[in-house]
Amino acid sequence: MKNNRLKLYIAVLTALAVSALLAGGCSGSAKTGSKAGNGQEPYKIGAVIDISGPSSSLGVPERNTLQMLADKVNSAGGINGHPLELTILDNKSDETEAVLAVKKLIDQQKVAAVIGCSSSGPSMAMLDTVQKAQVPMVSLAAASSIVEPVAERKWIFKTAQSDIVTINRLIGYLRDKGLTRVAFLHMNNAYGDGGRKAFTGAAGKTGIQIVTEEKFEATDKDMSPQLTRVKASGAQAVVIWAIPPSASIITKNYRDLGLSQPLLHSHGVGNQNFIELAQGAADGVILPIGKLTVSTQIPDSDAQKKVLAEYIDEYSKKYNSPPNSFGGYAWDAFYLVVAALEKAGPDRAKIRDELENTRGFTGVSGVFNMSPEDHNGLNEESMVMVQIQDGQWKMLD
Repeated sequence: MKNNRLKLYIAVLTALAVSALLAGGCSGSAKTGSKAGNGQEPYKIGAVIDISGPSSSLGVPERNTLQMLADKVNSAGGINGHPLELTILDNKSDETEAVLAVKKLIDQQKVAAVIGCSSSGPSMAMLDTVQKAQVPMVSLAAASSIVEPVAERKWIFKTAQSDIVTINRLIGYLRDKGLTRVAFLHMNNAYGDGGRKAFTGAAGKTGIQIVTEEKFEATDKDMSPQLTRVKASGAQAVVIWAIPPSASIITKNYRDLGLSQPLLHSHGVGNQNFIELAQGAADGVILPIGKLTVSTQIPDSDAQKKVLAEYIDEYSKKYNSPPNSFGGYAWDAFYLVVAALEKAGPDRAKIRDELENTRGFTGVSGVFNMSPEDHNGLNEESMVMVQIQDGQWKMLD
C-alpha cells in the first residue's frame, strides 16, 4: 500500500473542472475526472465536507487537499488505468445537509467510497445512511464514537486522532506539571460532548479532578459568564474542547478576564485561523497536535518527515498558503481510499476490507495501523505537545 501511494507523489498537478450545482437542494459540488481516452470507466469517490458554516476553517483546507490530490492522480494516469472521479459536496456544517449530500453521492453518483465529514456532528449523522447502504466511509473528524464500538461501525473509519488519544496526551502533560485540579469547558455539540465524556473517564483513572465543567454553543459570541465561574473554582489549569471561531472567542475572553492558569486546548484548534481570530490571545496556549504544524522541528529520522515536507510543498505552491492538520486528515483519507481502490477496484465490500487491513501507512497525521478492533489506527505517538509562542507553533516534546 505504501509503495502504491508513493508512486502518486511524482505526478504534476492539473486543473480542476468545477461542475454546476447539483439539483435537489444540496449545496455546491466540485467534480474531477471523466472517462479515460482508453474507454475505462471512472472510479468514483464522494466527499461531504464542511466547506461553509461554523466548521469551514476545517473544511476549506480539506476540500483544497482533496481537489489537489484528485488532479494529481488523474495526471498520473488514474488508478490502474481508470480515471478518478471525485465529487465534493458542501454540507454547510449542518447534520441534515450532510445526510442529504451522502444520499445523493450513494444513490445518484454511485460512489465506491465516501470521505467526510469535517466535524463530528455531521459525520455521526451520516453513519446510519452509509452503513445501511454498505458503503465504506472515512471521516475526517475526531470523536471516538464515529468509529466505536467497532462492531457497530463495520463500514466506518477515520483519520483524525481520536479524542481519547488527544486526552491521554493532555492528561500526561497535566500530571507531569502537577496540575490536578482542572476546569473543563466544551462546545455543546457532538465534538464537545465526545471530548467531555472521554476527558471525564480518563481523569477519574489518573487522579485528575474536574472542579468545574461548563459548556457553550458554537455560535456564542461571549463566554465570559462561564469563565467567571471558572475563575472562582480554584482550578489549577483550564482545558477547552472546541474549534474556531468559538475556540478563538473563548480564548480571547479568557485573556480579557485576566485568568492566569495554564490554558490547554484540544487538537481542534490546530490551524492558523485559530491564532488569527484570537487576536494575540492565543499566545501561551498549549495543546497536543499532529506533527504537520511543527514539521521542521521534528528529527530527520521521523518516519513522517518526508511525507510532511512534500505535502507542505505541494499545497503551498497550489494555494499560496501552508496546509494545516485538517487538510492532513483529508490527505490521509484520500490516499487510504486510493490505495484500497488500487487493490480492490470499486467493490465496496473489498474496499472496506482493504481499509481495515491497513498496516504501516505513513500519512500526514501519523503511521496508521488499522484492525478489526481499531478503525482509526493512530496512537499517542502521532501527536506532540506544542505551545503557541509569538503566533507560532513551538514543539515542547
